[in-house]
Amino acid sequence: QVQVAESGGGLVQPGGSLRLSCAASGNIFSISTMYWYRQAQGKQRELVAAITGGGITTYADSVKGRFTISRDNAKNTGYLQMNSLKPEDTAVYYCNLITRAGNYWGQGTQVTVSS
Repeated sequence: QVQVAESGGGLVQPGGSLRLSCAASGNIFSISTMYWYRQAQGKQRELVAAITGGGITTYADSVKGRFTISRDNAKNTGYLQMNSLKPEDTAVYYCNLITRAGNYWGQGTQVTVSS
């Protein structure tokens, strides 16, 4: 059974940085497209960034220039480097992996940006 787990969230001051990780069990990571979503309290889940197996990336306008998505297929792990964090980035961040065989979600990791 495939498992996806996020880590790296926490409390950070405005302007700070965090790096989120997304680790996947099984041999699906290298053949999957990886997405990072976030959901703030009382709001709908929104797409933050995505990266294909070949390394093509896309970003939400709200995070362009501040966030960087990347992946290390050898480690079955993906990353979301978040710089210049703002209070409006506060949310639960979720990793989503999609392959031909399925759609896999992690449990999420809380990111709180506050002074």
